[in-house]
Amino acid sequence: MIVTLTPNPSLDRTIELEALTRGEVHRAVSTRVEAGGKGVNVSRCLAAHGVPTVAILPAGGSEGAQLSSLLADDGLQVSAVPLNSSTRSNVTLVEPDGTTTKINEPGPEPTAAEVLAMTDRVGSLAGSSSWVVLSGSLPPGVPRRFYADLIDVVHRHGAKVAVDSSGLALAEAVTARPDLIKPNDEELAELTGAELLTWGDVVPQAEKLRADGVGAVLVSLGGDGALLIDDAGVHRAYAGPVEVRSTVAAGDSTLAGYLIATEHGATSADALRTAVAFGTAAVTLPGSGMPGPTDIFLDRVSVEESPALFHQLKGASA
Repeated sequence: MIVTLTPNPSLDRTIELEALTRGEVHRAVSTRVEAGGKGVNVSRCLAAHGVPTVAILPAGGSEGAQLSSLLADDGLQVSAVPLNSSTRSNVTLVEPDGTTTKINEPGPEPTAAEVLAMTDRVGSLAGSSSWVVLSGSLPPGVPRRFYADLIDVVHRHGAKVAVDSSGLALAEAVTARPDLIKPNDEELAELTGAELLTWGDVVPQAEKLRADGVGAVLVSLGGDGALLIDDAGVHRAYAGPVEVRSTVAAGDSTLAGYLIATEHGATSADALRTAVAFGTAAVTLPGSGMPGPTDIFLDRVSVEESPALFHQLKGASA
């Protein structure tokens, strides 16, 4: 089983537009309301592929009730931690070429008791899990070492930890030696303080993190695929061009694909291939739709070992 924690989930409304012009009135082409949050998305993707998963999340108010209801309708097992405040709502605007504009609310500030309840819930499920995924931003007022402390809790129960976050939450998390982190190139640059213009810049920064105790670094590169730096070396995977409908949750699908592959004992190269296939499939779907089995095409993804380090990050696969 894979457990996910989303400490700052949301009710997401996605609006597709013909074009977005600031200051103008727009008519929506379509709208959809979905459960949102990085860990929630990972669990939704796992469930769509038959992988047992539990999504831990705080939920409060009518938005929290609707969030839990939407996930239940998807057949997802949810472990909700009650909040006194209402769950946040986010809005995503998507243009025909896939350009995505997101407006995210900060989210409610949980009480100390509610933060402790989330910690206890993770601890109660970690012992029966292979992986625990800690995903997304931290709500206002939550200590920045929240993920780092949870990593210690999970490791004491014998499970592995994957972290997909950014900023101070990620910086603190890496000090607790997670088994995997999944930044994009911009988040890795922020974490390391280095300018990352080429793959040659990315790899040594990832190796420094591994030397400090991070097990593996999975770096998503948007249309250029992804890099995986782990005990097996350096691998890069990329897919051919596809029609992009929405980039929302593509990174979450990438992480889910990686975890699914590792659950089946895949090699590093095959796990990365699966991760990129999942992320590529996600961008072809509207809103924050999660790819199902019929959306995944592994043969579209190429993998190379120890890629040439002079290639540029942006547009390298063009």
